[in-house]
Amino acid sequence: MHPALDSAMFQWQDGEQRLRAMRPGERVQLEGAIQAVLEEIRRRLGSSFHIAELAELYAAGTDWAEDVAGRRGASMDAVLVVDAAFARYAHEAADYAGGRMHFRA
Repeated sequence: MHPALDSAMFQWQDGEQRLRAMRPGERVQLEGAIQAVLEEIRRRLGSSFHIAELAELYAAGTDWAEDVAGRRGASMDAVLVVDAAFARYAHEAADYAGGRMHFRA
């Protein structure tokens, strides 16, 4: 796996883990912001993509995503929201297979 992709996936998974570690009420408060970021990722990337394309979007900068999260009331947790949203969106990639790239012969 490419080091930048590996690093991005680690950050995304860490965001999901930090979200799961929060109290249920705190998690619920962030769900609207996560959904808003997911919608913006979908708008920017589309629904048919590969994990490397998602990693490129992430590597290009996430200020726009943090702004979306902040507008939805998650400014203190914007980085966590962004990472969790990217983690969830990664599951929809054409070559995603349980956290690893999946190559077809």
